[in-house]
Amino acid sequence: MKKPVIGITCGIEIVERSSEREVLLDAYSDAVERAGAVPLILPNTHDPALVREMAERLDGVLLTGGTDADPRLYGARADQSVSRIHPRRDRLEIGLARHVLLETRLPVFGICRGLQILNIALGGDLIVDLPSAGLLCHSFHEIYGREAVSHEIRIEPGSLLAGIAGQEILGVNSFHHQAVKTPAPGLAVTARSVPDGVIEALELPGDRFVLGVQWHPEGMTEDAVSQALFCRFAEAAAR
Repeated sequence: MKKPVIGITCGIEIVERSSEREVLLDAYSDAVERAGAVPLILPNTHDPALVREMAERLDGVLLTGGTDADPRLYGARADQSVSRIHPRRDRLEIGLARHVLLETRLPVFGICRGLQILNIALGGDLIVDLPSAGLLCHSFHEIYGREAVSHEIRIEPGSLLAGIAGQEILGVNSFHHQAVKTPAPGLAVTARSVPDGVIEALELPGDRFVLGVQWHPEGMTEDAVSQALFCRFAEAAAR
């Protein structure tokens, strides 16, 4: 049987003054391969019209983690906590997310920044910086490795995520300083961080696979639930 093709978004890195290059951690494509799908890396095109052309060749879309989206996209203002903004990536991912979510039935999986992009694309907003908002720190990249559990989340019973995880409390890794503030219309909150209640997962209710998670399952290669997320995503793409 032909394997489904998963389009994977990538980041942008500045090199040699004003030059740029596309960057992607191999953990994303590795996770897609292990799930039985074909990874296809999507460049941050300068031509927004190519978004439709990209989507027509895909069976699913993976929105990856990375640097912050421009806070102006959701009516907020950047502060010193915000990482370097890459408008070309913002434009590609938001355009792709809107097209795929509103005009196709393709499954979508958003990870960390990818969850936030899903929310922004459909009209939601973000907390620009968790510590500045008086919430607990969720950025543990200098303390734990990418595979290590750094806190727990509580999953909403009856959700797509609950069906995949098979448990209500799940240990996850965590490498973010922003989070969903107001969920976009139509998206359901299906997991929150323990004990502070920060939104950790959003999904589109119904029979379609549209799921965003705030942690990094691609980094937890020995974790059964993390791998199950990619397998279920690939199965949805195969259909």
